[in-house]
Amino acid sequence: MWKTDIRNTILYEDKEIIVCHKPAGLAVQNARIGTMDMESALKNYMAQKNPNEIPYLGIISRLDQPVEGILVFAKSSQSAAGLNRQMEKNEIEKIYLAVSDREPAPKEGALEDYLKKDGRNNTSAVTLPGTKGAKKARLSYCVLETLSDQRTETGIRCLIQIRLDTGRHHQIRVQLSHAGAPLLGDKKYYPQDSSGFSLGLCAAKLSFRHPGSGKKMEFQTVPRGNAFEGFAIETNCGK
Repeated sequence: MWKTDIRNTILYEDKEIIVCHKPAGLAVQNARIGTMDMESALKNYMAQKNPNEIPYLGIISRLDQPVEGILVFAKSSQSAAGLNRQMEKNEIEKIYLAVSDREPAPKEGALEDYLKKDGRNNTSAVTLPGTKGAKKARLSYCVLETLSDQRTETGIRCLIQIRLDTGRHHQIRVQLSHAGAPLLGDKKYYPQDSSGFSLGLCAAKLSFRHPGSGKKMEFQTVPRGNAFEGFAIETNCGK
């Protein structure tokens, strides 16, 4: 059972939005019966603050359950509409940090693939353009730092910064694996990894316009997973 106080995940809150650092392992929504999810925990928190009101919580975007990082939630339908418009126009910037035991080549570039989701086993795979059901996926990346680590198969860990241009199912995990740099701790796309690290993926920076005031909002967090240990995160994430 998830026992963390949801208040400890909140990075910012006002009458229109809540910004949180979602812990790895916690589903955003629709967790299995008997387990907590982010939506339910936040609604319980809001109901306790204002017991005479039915809480509204708009989910703007999601992270896979094993992925940690920053998410913004709307506290009114008007705020949700404003944030969703920014999402549709690709005006919400998301920057991720990932950890692999292989450096992608080149160390900086862009990946563009067509991904098709398999709902039977909740995975996606790179496929040929024109494949029925496939969607274009694009991201840019750069290697920020590489450390020696004898716990990995290759003897290294590298920190990779990623900017998403699209938001496809398991996009970062699938595209980096296809490019030869699978993420440490990724049981779906790197099952042979025996390092023991948790999934090396974090939504580390998020920026958007406040749906009420229009003010530019930017949030940054330090990943908590053990795959990120030893990297100069605070220095590198500012690049």
